[in-house]
Amino acid sequence: MQQGYAAVLCVLAVLGLEAAAPGECELTRLLQDKLQYEMRLQYMKHYFPIDYTVQVQYEEVLRPSNITRLRNGTVSEAALRYLWFHVSSQAVLRIREVLPEKHPSWKYTQELCQLFDALGKEYSKYRQTDVETVVADLVKLIHSAGAESRSKAVRPKALLDNCLKVMRMLYGVPC
Repeated sequence: MQQGYAAVLCVLAVLGLEAAAPGECELTRLLQDKLQYEMRLQYMKHYFPIDYTVQVQYEEVLRPSNITRLRNGTVSEAALRYLWFHVSSQAVLRIREVLPEKHPSWKYTQELCQLFDALGKEYSKYRQTDVETVVADLVKLIHSAGAESRSKAVRPKALLDNCLKVMRMLYGVPC
């Protein structure tokens, strides 16, 4: 059984794809269940005022086109997943910051935060020096406090839509 697993890893390495850990795959499946369209629509659109937006840094909006551009720039899949984790977890935190505890979406965002915390334990083995410079720089920008000058208004649902689309891009094949 382990020989078969090693063979799959070798094939993925030859193809330029880095396998996701089993824990990552399980957590992303749970996230995908939580990010179903109906739930995003209910908790991130219907429970918010019409045209409500959240202020996020420019770098906190990660779209599939960004991933494609980074892939073409030969950024590894593991580094892209590391970037996705930081961007998505920060986006959920931004949404949660604007919610009072009695808001109907509070529990939903709390569950998302818990899943991202568990996923963060999977990524704790990565250090910014282990990933490509472009990704490490983006992660630093995302977590820097003085970057508010580059902010933009984004709808909460759009942040989670991008989170799900990019997650499917990055975890579809290895999981």
